[in-house]
Amino acid sequence: MLNAREIPPNIGHYLAGFTDGEGSFNVSFRPRDDYKAPWKISLCFNISQRDPVVLALFKRHLQCGTMRQRHDGVWYYEVNNLTTIVENVIPFFERFGFLSAKKKRDFSKFKQLAELIRHGRHHSPQGVEEILAIRRDMNDGGKRRYCDEEILGRIKNPQRPYAGLAPQSEMRWSELRGDMQSATEMSAPSPQGEQQQNERS
Repeated sequence: MLNAREIPPNIGHYLAGFTDGEGSFNVSFRPRDDYKAPWKISLCFNISQRDPVVLALFKRHLQCGTMRQRHDGVWYYEVNNLTTIVENVIPFFERFGFLSAKKKRDFSKFKQLAELIRHGRHHSPQGVEEILAIRRDMNDGGKRRYCDEEILGRIKNPQRPYAGLAPQSEMRWSELRGDMQSATEMSAPSPQGEQQQNERS
């Protein structure tokens, strides 16, 4: 578990300020073949930049996450393991907070989602409805691959897992910003040639 008090204040506040402008807290839904659990629901903290230096600072001081480079040269830092989100990411940003009301709101909702998922409530239809209600205005309701109706429809009709999943327009792998969703939820396929460092299990 990360001890945020051991991080130098100048580094912590710098990374928090950088996240305030460029980072993103997300929840993603990915379809599964198992009709008893038709969605894989995951949390994600991510930042993208052309210069990997700052992202390497995040990986070093948060002590978790993966970095990879896309074919267009943009570097991407991501944490999507629930344990490290709860034990590393959340304590870090509780210690080094945000100035903007938008990021404070998103982080508060992100913590609510982490607690909900950590207690397994995402496995029930009622829990999924709670998640959808919480995420509704996160990142200003940014572009998402699956809308609420599609997600709930697949839960209510598990024998037809792909019913209602209308094809969505692809999101380009370019200029990812803090107001966009996690790459794990994008409809566009992952580019070839990514360089990835494995996150600790």
